[in-house]
Amino acid sequence: MQWRSIVVALVVLRLTVSCLLWLAFGLGPSWGFNFPLNFNFNLHKIELFKQDDGESAKANSWSQRIHGHGDAQCRTSCASKEDSPKKSYLSLFEGDRDEYDRRYSSFPDTLKIKMKGMAKDMFYFGYDNYMKYAFPEDELNPIDCQGRGPDVLNPSNININDVLGNYSLTLIDTLDTLLVLGNVSEFHRAVKLVIDTVSFDKDSTVQVFEANIRILGSLISAHILLTDPKHPFGNVGLVDYDNELLHLAHDLAVRLLPAFENTSTGIPYPRVNLKSGVPPDSINETCTAGAGSLLVEFGILSRLIGDSTFEWVARRAVRALWKLRSNETGLLGNVVNIQTGQWVSKQSGLGAGMDSFYEYLLKSYILFGEKEDYRMFQASYESIQNHLRRGRESCNEGEGDPPLYVNVNMFNGQIMNTWIDSLQAFFPGLLVLNGDVEEAICLHAFYYAIWKRFGALPERYNWQLQAPDVLFYPLRPELVESTYLLYQATKNPFYLHVGMDILESLEKNAKVRCGYATLHHVVDKSKEDRMESFFLSETCKYLYLLFDDDNPLHKSENKYIFTTEGHVVPIDKRFREKQWNDLSPCEKVVPDQETSNGPFSNNSNCDRIPEERRYSLPLKSVYMRQIDHMVGLF
Repeated sequence: MQWRSIVVALVVLRLTVSCLLWLAFGLGPSWGFNFPLNFNFNLHKIELFKQDDGESAKANSWSQRIHGHGDAQCRTSCASKEDSPKKSYLSLFEGDRDEYDRRYSSFPDTLKIKMKGMAKDMFYFGYDNYMKYAFPEDELNPIDCQGRGPDVLNPSNININDVLGNYSLTLIDTLDTLLVLGNVSEFHRAVKLVIDTVSFDKDSTVQVFEANIRILGSLISAHILLTDPKHPFGNVGLVDYDNELLHLAHDLAVRLLPAFENTSTGIPYPRVNLKSGVPPDSINETCTAGAGSLLVEFGILSRLIGDSTFEWVARRAVRALWKLRSNETGLLGNVVNIQTGQWVSKQSGLGAGMDSFYEYLLKSYILFGEKEDYRMFQASYESIQNHLRRGRESCNEGEGDPPLYVNVNMFNGQIMNTWIDSLQAFFPGLLVLNGDVEEAICLHAFYYAIWKRFGALPERYNWQLQAPDVLFYPLRPELVESTYLLYQATKNPFYLHVGMDILESLEKNAKVRCGYATLHHVVDKSKEDRMESFFLSETCKYLYLLFDDDNPLHKSENKYIFTTEGHVVPIDKRFREKQWNDLSPCEKVVPDQETSNGPFSNNSNCDRIPEERRYSLPLKSVYMRQIDHMVGLF
């Protein structure tokens, strides 16, 4: 009888192993990240198995998952069907290909006009209620219809106090949006209110990064639009305007300068008190984006007033961070000690803490023409592609999963977690600016699929579990921004449908009595009583521009870019000319062999979308269905 027990035990063991293998390779999300198995990723190719003869099989875990669902019984038996023809796993997603074509291939002009009006109404519902119930405070609480300022009773509440400085944040942040919507009279009224009521001589401790992008950037943008009739709204000058917004911007920047003092590395402290400088209890840790995303605003200010100080300190911080990148991967970490230069967080990704660092390397080059900035961007982009990118090599061709950029250890490129955050949705827009339109199309489709599932983007989404890790959505603009830029690059009606879905979701899920509220929980749609300033300065602005083909920004012969807070900045010859000889006298920068600072040209690597694809889907139906399935839409 003992041999029978042994046989039964062996059978049970075999079935158990088979089931474990099926679970490992048949279920769960794709991209080949089924922990704790050690898969070897090589740039755009995924190597899942090593054959006995040493050849690598470039299979994909998503295909394994499909077989796991459709052929589970066969796989858990010993049956071998090597002689049967293998069918592409993508064939399981083909289905009714016309389903996506029917939905997305056209967008009537009448509907475009309706959506433009809807976006405009959305902005004014938030703006008018802010002015009625909240001004001169920083933000509107849209549920209680009250204003919100710094949390003076709890200085450690950095979620509020990093942003709110008791300086009418929402009004300042919204200035150029009023011009984008064509409301010159309200723009003039808002400018006068800022000039008459705003002072930065406040006992407020704010984050340098937030004050820079929201306040300094908006003041500079509004000043340029007021004083330069060539860009891009024509002559919208204000009678008796005497550069007051520029003076305010200069005053604020001077109050931020102490952050750059007394640091061993040149990387700034994360916070300053607008009256007294760096607080005595300030921490010595800051994130890469916070320290390295000051160059656009500080650089423009320096060139407007002829003082190199501001660009110099911002550029020194970027160079200091750049020197700390890994020698092995070329990647940077997320959080660094400003005194020791040691990385506190070794996570490297494209989301919170890192996003705008990469964005501003490219945008600084576009604005200032400094070759150093583009060299750093190109090197960063290559490291990102080598170590963060997973999925098939081509967006619109071939087998495998669509591209995804994951969070890795900066020193070895190993995956550190299985989530992406909503800030990463900016990256398709940056890809468009860099000319990589096809890659942008694929990545954008993934974030849009998450939006379709939840009617919002959760702050963190776990691609391994197909579920949110952090559930709130504070009305962020990144997906809308990428949608707008992709529409400008392709003119494909698909992106108008994306914008309409976002608009309708916001109207349905976020609108409350006096504005639009943060979603506390993207599943049950419960709300928090906060409307951040970027909702008006970015989210509404990009939605309106998406549907307004005749906007002056689109008709102007002059070129422009948006700052990371969505403020309009012209690409102007003035910003490519310095009134000083040596920007950084203590550091030597090796010049390119071609040192021309001529007009920015991106023709060398720009994907061209053929005319015949303009009214077909930007991403093939089979790949759209694949992505929808991967985020749990069906």
